Amino acid sequence: MNAWVAKRFWTDVQVEPTSDGFTVQLDGRSVKTPAKALLVVPTAQMAEAIAEEWRAVVEKIDPEVMPFTRSANAAIDKVSIQFTEVADMLAAYGGSDLLCYRATTPAALIERQAAAWDPFLDWAFETYGARLASTGGLMPVAQDEVALLALSKPLYEATAFELTALHDLISLSGSLVLALKVAQGGFPARTAWDISRLDETWQAEQWGVDEEAEQAAVVKRLAFEHAATFYEMAKKQARG
Repeated sequence: MNAWVAKRFWTDVQVEPTSDGFTVQLDGRSVKTPAKALLVVPTAQMAEAIAEEWRAVVEKIDPEVMPFTRSANAAIDKVSIQFTEVADMLAAYGGSDLLCYRATTPAALIERQAAAWDPFLDWAFETYGARLASTGGLMPVAQDEVALLALSKPLYEATAFELTALHDLISLSGSLVLALKVAQGGFPARTAWDISRLDETWQAEQWGVDEEAEQAAVVKRLAFEHAATFYEMAKKQARG
């Protein structure tokens, strides 16, 4: 028995303003989330990105190729409802930030990590007053509670749409610091992603590229870059 698949039933796709944002309409009917909530997003730019995904549907609706729709659905159906729980989970990354855990050998890798990662720990201190300690190896290092509170503050001040994007920026990179740097604006997501992959790049240089792992990394990189774009779209409303 074949699984039921939703198919295209509309002709026209339009973005319409609402009292608290923008919605996408299919033949005059507003799109709803999987939980049947009205899909209302913060900016016309985000709504247009979602509308383009619906216009691009040829026959079957495939959420896998509709990232803006998926992210908006997540913000409305999940993050807005469990905001504090999501923020708490992401704040915990500050205590185990990727940038704080360094190799103990070889010297060349130690130097590469320091050159690439130390500037971001310095940036976190200069921007948030949060000085994180780094350590060699995988044993946990205790971080200053005041520093962790300072780094987590932007998470609790975010909108649900921003926090949805931050969830992917943080969880995919393993670094709260890098995610905040991208979210601040002006720093390329691709560069941040490459910095978060320093250890994997090193291993590939020494032992060769694992094609399967590389393909998985590309999928994650695209998701990371999408999250940066989604955050930028959400940020315009929140700051405007």
